[in-house]
Amino acid sequence: MFKKIAVAGMLLFVCGSIFAHCQIPCGIFDDDLRLAAIQEDIVTIEKSINEIVRLQAEKKVDYNQIVRWVNNKDKHAETIQSTVTDYFMAQRVKPVADKNSPEYADYIKKLTLLHGILVAAMKSKQSLDLENISKLRALSAELSTIFEHKH
Repeated sequence: MFKKIAVAGMLLFVCGSIFAHCQIPCGIFDDDLRLAAIQEDIVTIEKSINEIVRLQAEKKVDYNQIVRWVNNKDKHAETIQSTVTDYFMAQRVKPVADKNSPEYADYIKKLTLLHGILVAAMKSKQSLDLENISKLRALSAELSTIFEHKH
């Protein structure tokens, strides 16, 4: 019985670590993969918004499908927020204590950029405004210039 509980606990730990983007850190995940996933999430949010708008305009509104697209949109926005927080902010942006050091300005730039992505993802959950998609694309493109191919 104890062995079964121990194995179950280890599986939960491993699975939890995988979904938490290896905060132990394991070195499995890389920047390019995370950046590509963010792009995919942005495209999915945009498609969801377009489908919601299309469905709302139909003569017979299919509220079930609208709810499904809203849930899909929100899920992908939350995935972006999780990637930004759990991967980039927690693992890839190292704190810089000395405000007078040249690295401090870079640190603040990264935090500001990541915060902008968090806010744009949040706003994409709150509305159907495609301007949030434009902001996410622009900010994630800037993020790519900072983190692409850097491990």
